[in-house]
Amino acid sequence: GLSQYSSDPRTEWDLSAYSTREQLLEAVRNLRYKGGNTFTGLALTHVLEQNLKPDAGARLEAEKLVILLTDGKSQDDANLAAQTLKNLGIEIFAIGVKNADEAELKQVASEPLELTVYNVLDFPLLSSLVGKLTRVLCTRIKEKGNKETAGSTVKDFPVNTGSQLSPTDLKISAVTSKSMNLTWSPPLRPPKKYRVVYYPSRGGTPREVLLDGAVSSLQLSNLTSHTEYLVSVLPVYDTAVGDGLRGVTSTLPLSSPRSLRVSELSHNSIRLTWKAAQGATHYLVLCSAAPDGAED
Repeated sequence: GLSQYSSDPRTEWDLSAYSTREQLLEAVRNLRYKGGNTFTGLALTHVLEQNLKPDAGARLEAEKLVILLTDGKSQDDANLAAQTLKNLGIEIFAIGVKNADEAELKQVASEPLELTVYNVLDFPLLSSLVGKLTRVLCTRIKEKGNKETAGSTVKDFPVNTGSQLSPTDLKISAVTSKSMNLTWSPPLRPPKKYRVVYYPSRGGTPREVLLDGAVSSLQLSNLTSHTEYLVSVLPVYDTAVGDGLRGVTSTLPLSSPRSLRVSELSHNSIRLTWKAAQGATHYLVLCSAAPDGAED
């Protein structure tokens, strides 16, 4: 399976999309590069929610590996999202190119780092990693499979069981120019935490809030006026992950002063009066002489 990401992750194909080497290589050849920002945390959450589910081809008995390829430093919290995956037994390999942050790669990747972190100076040099990385991946899968067989246990990957693990009915209300309220209906099995992610749809740094699983509402504040926001509410469990809720809404534009009037004119002064703009703390008044021939 493959997903590309910038500020908005995109699934290119699911685990179950291709069944032969030739089909997969043809898909890679036809892949179009997606430029943009580097929201790695959002991308890892997308992989967990969308790509590692049974209906996307993930088999319960199979080991789950995520290979992250990035050429920059993440603009959101990649470590928190990576930790969620690792807590669920998903192994992460991190490969950096050019401007990737090696410290961040080491935070995101699974242990042991000498096997899971790679960094090269430019894209053509990635070919030098293919042989070693292939051997390491196959060896890790065999090792983990042998350990589980020896222990006579099969580690189940968490499966979303609908209302048991997933909140429903996200409502966005009390929207102002600076804030909005979120409420949702909790799942039958309350999560340990909620991770609320919100960011402007036209690009901007995602912000995150972690809530206790007993809470099912949140006020988002200090927002930018007249801006469309994307909101995600993600339930996090110790051993499972439910589907997230998503919503979109726009903050209101800032209110404007109205009914501007000019009075008390003299040879060097005028008085201005207006109806106040709701919520304004200061006003900036600009005055300039009209060009010759124009109206006062």
